[in-house]
Amino acid sequence: MIRFPVMSCCVRGLSLLLACWPAVAAAFPQDLFGYRQVEQARIDEFPQWVDVLERHLRDDLRDGDCGERRLNRCHLREWQAFLRGLRGQPRQAQLEAVNRYANERDYVLDITNYGLEDYWAIPRQFLYNGGDCEDYAIIKFFSLRWLGFPMDELRIVVLQDTNLRVPHAVLAIGRAGDALILDNQLPQVLSHRAIVHYAPVYSINAQHWWLHLPR
Repeated sequence: MIRFPVMSCCVRGLSLLLACWPAVAAAFPQDLFGYRQVEQARIDEFPQWVDVLERHLRDDLRDGDCGERRLNRCHLREWQAFLRGLRGQPRQAQLEAVNRYANERDYVLDITNYGLEDYWAIPRQFLYNGGDCEDYAIIKFFSLRWLGFPMDELRIVVLQDTNLRVPHAVLAIGRAGDALILDNQLPQVLSHRAIVHYAPVYSINAQHWWLHLPR
């Protein structure tokens, strides 16, 4: 289960990440799930997330068989082949396919996979081990980046599920004043306005983070 992180200050490699993913014009609605947002600058306050970005960039695996117990490049090649098949398809079809592909993986708690209560997995770990809510959101984030979605349209949103009374994480895609939600608890890709039981705490991408507050 995801935990709201303790903020910290010093992470290496941040300049490389920002250079790789330049910013473009803002795309997100200002009222995600009905909450106002306050933009913040320093994503290094979230070391688990920055660690995911850095580990994914430098991931270097040997070749191997997909049936092996050890993680290898074959597990990533299957994912990349799936993404190549989505190139040229309409945006909505890509979102639905990415959401469905990730949601077919097993839900596994971090304590079972890694012996930790909260661990943010990179895609190859999720593809091999399954994962929990933020791991679904992370692989969807990297899938859409691979397909060419601009950074400013993508955010991982950490929120409170007010029905279940537990923390949760989803991927949000903003464009034209709306935000579409890719959620491991929902088979459909829905507008944030159609979901009434989520209270966002913060959202983040590779450049900024946003604090969400009641109006």
